[in-house]
Amino acid sequence: MGDSDHSSDPSVRLEELIDESVKVKRRAYCPYSKFPVGAAVLGCDGRIYTGCNVECAVYPLTMCAERNAITKAVSEGCKKFTAVVITSDLKNSIITPCGACRQIIAEFGMDAEVYMTKSDRSYTKLTLRELLPLGFGPDSLQEEKIIVNGAPIPTIQQ
Repeated sequence: MGDSDHSSDPSVRLEELIDESVKVKRRAYCPYSKFPVGAAVLGCDGRIYTGCNVECAVYPLTMCAERNAITKAVSEGCKKFTAVVITSDLKNSIITPCGACRQIIAEFGMDAEVYMTKSDRSYTKLTLRELLPLGFGPDSLQEEKIIVNGAPIPTIQQ
């Protein structure tokens, strides 16, 4: 995966990212939806991290491909990404990240490029900021809080 070129520029590595996303999509565990998804994340370190969706009979515990790829990257020490590529078997539509995946990508930066593909490898590219306008992220927690009588507003304890 990317041994010959360790660029973190997605435009240089896009075909490789799509290839890796398609390859990992074949490993998806999706016995319920029958909807395999693959993702490849390009880290600022130039490495490609992949993930596929893994379903569970307890549906809320299902993990999307994008979150699996990001989790893998973080577990290997990479916390900055330049691009996320997502593939599926949709013939006529692009695959888009769900809201939860958009929020996880936002955790690591709103400027990541997200390439949403069709099965013919055509794609639409948007930044995460475009996909998640007015998104809440780590910077939101650093914003100035309301102060009353010289102290932050107390929380209600039950």
